[in-house]
Amino acid sequence: MARYLLRRTAFLLGSLLLAASLLFVLLRLLPGDPANALLSIGATPEQIAAARRQTGSDLPLPEQFAAWLGGLARLDLGTSYVSKLPVGGEIAARLVVTVPLTLLAFALAVVVAVPVGFLAAHRAQRWYGPLLSGFAQLGIAVPVFWIGMLLVTVFALRLRLLPAGGFPREDWAEPGRALAALVLPVVTIALVMSASLIRYVRSATLDVLGSDHLRTARALGESFAGAMWRHGLRNAAGPVIAVLGIELATTFLGAVVVESVFALPGLGTLLIEGISEHDYPVIQGVLAVSTFVVLVIGFAADVAQRLVDPRLRTRLGRS
Repeated sequence: MARYLLRRTAFLLGSLLLAASLLFVLLRLLPGDPANALLSIGATPEQIAAARRQTGSDLPLPEQFAAWLGGLARLDLGTSYVSKLPVGGEIAARLVVTVPLTLLAFALAVVVAVPVGFLAAHRAQRWYGPLLSGFAQLGIAVPVFWIGMLLVTVFALRLRLLPAGGFPREDWAEPGRALAALVLPVVTIALVMSASLIRYVRSATLDVLGSDHLRTARALGESFAGAMWRHGLRNAAGPVIAVLGIELATTFLGAVVVESVFALPGLGTLLIEGISEHDYPVIQGVLAVSTFVVLVIGFAADVAQRLVDPRLRTRLGRS
């Protein structure tokens, strides 16, 4: 296991380096110069040259890339061209909204999807088994922004039970107001995410229910609950953990849509602002942090999958 962790860590570091390189190259392929964010219409050649020196775009690309990697190694994401503030500080301020939004939605989706997916598989022959599966299919097909607008219309505009959008200026100084602002966005994400998870939980449960070891345990007199707990849970948990990692990463990346619908000052909103203002340090910083989070989630899910699933640990020991 130690060798496996070392290999996975080396792969994670290599993936981060590759992602940083691709991010740098792709942004430099975009039309325009980063210095344009500092210039107004009718700028003189002297002002353009000064802006390019300030942004570093006058340097050769290899030197710009080396400076970019050096900053990442020091956890320095640069300074915003527009606000003149450190990008790292701006991202940290926005993560105060995006991280709770993602984790709360993820937790709610898991709480809903696991029992519903198990029930849809265990009671597949009953009338409500296919009905639950049908609702899951419908949830996947409905766009997330449409669900968000529907929830706002019902619970904010008509019933006036929850705020339609925005976030307290004091952030989490008043937890009640902050949580109230996140209720509708969290439910919006959780509904879409749980619909996808229900399908995977149902599929994994059906595989376990039809397995030989579960039938053998039942034939030896073990109860259904005991057989599932002893022999089925870990085998079903492996594929589900892998999907959970993917869904958590997707939720984090997809928060930009929900943050736009509910006017939340999160990481997605910061990225949109950076793109509209051609603020390259902000764009690079947000994308770098998002990539890092996604890769770390994948790393953690892969390790957890091998810790839980005994079959994967056996293969690991033979390799």
